[in-house]
Amino acid sequence: MSDQFGAVIDRVRDRFDPDPDERARLEQAADALRARARRGVSELPVSADVVQVGSTARETWTSGDRDIDVFVRFPPALSRSALETHGLAVGWSVLPDGREEYAEHPYVTGEYDGFAVDVVPCFAVESATEIQSAVDRTPFHNAYVSERLDSELAGEVRLAKGFCKAIGVYGSDLRTKGLSGYCTELLVIEYGGFEAFCQAVADWKLPVALDPESHGTETFDDPLVVIDPTDPTRNVASVCSTTNVARLIHHTRALVSDPSVDRFDPAEPEPLTTAAYSAHIERRGTIPVALRFDAPSIVDDQLYPQLERSLEGLHAALERHGFEPIRATTFADETAVLFVECERATLPAIERHTGPPVDVGSHAADFVEKYADSDAYGPFIDGNRYVAERPREIQTIDALIEAKLFSIKLGAAVKRTLKSEYELLVGPATTALLPEFEGALARYFSPRP
Repeated sequence: MSDQFGAVIDRVRDRFDPDPDERARLEQAADALRARARRGVSELPVSADVVQVGSTARETWTSGDRDIDVFVRFPPALSRSALETHGLAVGWSVLPDGREEYAEHPYVTGEYDGFAVDVVPCFAVESATEIQSAVDRTPFHNAYVSERLDSELAGEVRLAKGFCKAIGVYGSDLRTKGLSGYCTELLVIEYGGFEAFCQAVADWKLPVALDPESHGTETFDDPLVVIDPTDPTRNVASVCSTTNVARLIHHTRALVSDPSVDRFDPAEPEPLTTAAYSAHIERRGTIPVALRFDAPSIVDDQLYPQLERSLEGLHAALERHGFEPIRATTFADETAVLFVECERATLPAIERHTGPPVDVGSHAADFVEKYADSDAYGPFIDGNRYVAERPREIQTIDALIEAKLFSIKLGAAVKRTLKSEYELLVGPATTALLPEFEGALARYFSPRP
């Protein structure tokens, strides 16, 4: 390890390593939760065992994390409905004040002694290639990583997680599209430590493919491929976006070339005031467009893909009709917003329509006939083609939204919500977003790698 890099790591390590009191509190909570789960299992008419999984079970959790995952493993011969029934019974016995949520099947989530807790049923299959439910893999992940980590390497994982959180690429949810905890652990194990991880990533060339157990049986079309050591049919990094893989390369390269404690600090700009927002728009000379509506009542992993799909549809429509979008984003809280910054808000009353070459016979004649007695200028010949300058159907963004909104590509839940009610904000009217989204807009107008 270089002296400068090592000095930086020595200064930041304590940020991510839980102190003895924090470790003791988590251990006590985990012990109590596992005991509750075992008691719940003892009251069932079927057998099952209890295992703690995730970063808190592998000593790779960072200080301040508050997640404890308790898995209840049932015999593979059990029916799915019985798994759900018995799994929920154990979950409620562990977390009587919890709530039911649903992934591939229902489970109970809640809080215990300040920790967020999930009690998840799964099948105790023989290998990860025999899974009946996606969560059946998790105990195999737990065993694989635990066998390869000692306390020193676990500390290196915590550094990697802390760094990835700081640069905004940590989290496998469909809002973040970054590295999962398991993927981060595999990468640190693969390279043998945090500095080696940074040096390797700094030299990555997209696409990147890693196969820790040399399975070599599957190929994937993703920017980052990390073949699951326990299941060769799965890419652990499949959720990672190209942007986030590129961001990881950028920031690791910067850390290796110029180590600094500041690189472990999340870069959050000051929230925008109305005056600052207006100054950005005036300086840029652009037209911000915001379609605002109540955020659909669906989980984030459903909401954000639908918002992105809807944003793509809106962006494409604005581009197709000549409003020249520059950049676009989406954000959500109580309300959701599709935000597109355009070069112009209005278009000329006419548009150029280039027709066929003059020598294509009936097709050319049809074009001439269509525009000969119309309100269009022309038809005339430019080069070897007929051209007409015809009245433009849509001249303003407001008119486009009114005429085309429900014919563009939209997420299903977003479309239902928009049909109920929406608010279109154009230009200075978009300052109305600031009370709810001052932070998101500050990040938009302070873009960084």
